[in-house]
Amino acid sequence: MGYLDGRVAIITGGGRGIGAEIAKLFAAEGASLVINDLGANTDGTGGDAGPAHEIAEQIRATGAGAVANGGDISEVATGEELVATALKEFGKLDVVVNVAGILRDRMIFNLSPEDWDAVIKVHLRGHYTTVRPASAYFREQRNPQGNYRIINFSSDSGLQGSPGQPNYAAAKMGIVGLTYSLAQ
Repeated sequence: MGYLDGRVAIITGGGRGIGAEIAKLFAAEGASLVINDLGANTDGTGGDAGPAHEIAEQIRATGAGAVANGGDISEVATGEELVATALKEFGKLDVVVNVAGILRDRMIFNLSPEDWDAVIKVHLRGHYTTVRPASAYFREQRNPQGNYRIINFSSDSGLQGSPGQPNYAAAKMGIVGLTYSLAQ
């Protein structure tokens, strides 16, 4: 029996790194998962749905439920699709874990508007795209015992600053503000 038995979670950035390890841990604790990962390079370029599918296959091999999604988390339609997939495949949604992110490190004097926008879009808008439809679903349930959770990832770069990551730091502090607002 696991701590998350019967729970259903969405994990963005779940195909690699921290997100993949969270997905494996959640599955080991009994959760069914919708794993989202565009499979892009660290800078957000390219894309390969393979990583999300690989992790989902590994999890299914253990007997846990998992489906993969290779959509772009910065697109509103992807966040809505993730929630719809959780409901269709597993009948409910309990937890959203927002891990997805990219890096385009530059100091502010040589940071292009495109690099600024790309990082803000994936991190900050990427959190919005899942939180909005998930919170609407949670609210519709009208279940004070629902124990619903939204887990957002930030970084020391946001909390303390980083000279080579002004875009990333701004996005991560934005996530802190968003998370505080959600908690209220």
